[in-house]
Amino acid sequence: MKTRRIHTLHRPAVGARHSPPLIFVHGGYATANCWDAYFLPWFSGRGFDCHALDLSGHGASEGREHLHTFGINDYAEDLAQVTRKFDVPAILIGHSMGTVVIERLLERQQAQGAVLMAPVPPTGILGATMKIALSEPTFFDQQARAIRGKYSPETLQMMRDVYYSPETTNENLIRFAPFFQSESRRAILDLTLLAMHLDWRRPALPVLVIGGEADALFPPAGLGLTAVRWQAEVAVVPRAGHTLMLDAHWEAAAERIAAWIERQS
Repeated sequence: MKTRRIHTLHRPAVGARHSPPLIFVHGGYATANCWDAYFLPWFSGRGFDCHALDLSGHGASEGREHLHTFGINDYAEDLAQVTRKFDVPAILIGHSMGTVVIERLLERQQAQGAVLMAPVPPTGILGATMKIALSEPTFFDQQARAIRGKYSPETLQMMRDVYYSPETTNENLIRFAPFFQSESRRAILDLTLLAMHLDWRRPALPVLVIGGEADALFPPAGLGLTAVRWQAEVAVVPRAGHTLMLDAHWEAAAERIAAWIERQS
């Protein structure tokens, strides 16, 4: 498999340093910058060595002109490429599509631990997509507008309803706009057909599955489907929406994740 140039953000530990390093994997339609608004400064300030990668075709990584050729296996190889730079296994922290990337990597490689935030369920995204199409028929048009940076009041309301908690402000939604972009059609197809991926190898490692109480995309009732596979601990962040690292309740999610990591050491 061809090695691509993968861009990473590095926020080194401040003060007393925890081990191992943390590697953050963004979700669909996002870039590594989504972690840098809150999570990377917060975790680095508490002594964690933090790294966030742009998956192929995203952000500042190679392949933007070939975005729609990349699938989940390609993204997993991106993550593997980053992990090979470390002398010790890292804790992998992924959001939404990023959780599937981490799970795919763990089918062939060990890690110190994993945090799966608002994970795509093992059944894939088809159910969630159909639910949104029926309940919010203008959602896909509004999402396309948001990716182009065209935020009408209707667009802001739709993005908040689906991806965030009601407490997340319009000002922040607009501030977050540069963190997002188009997603690979091949990757979306992989997520739609995820239930057909039958490789259930599971290394023994500590896993936290965490979701938002107000997640309209993957409601917390479904977190157990992912937790069963990994024999994972489950946490639900009160009032938080899908995009946990940017939501108005991001700090509660960060606190919960940090406490879990510190218990593993």
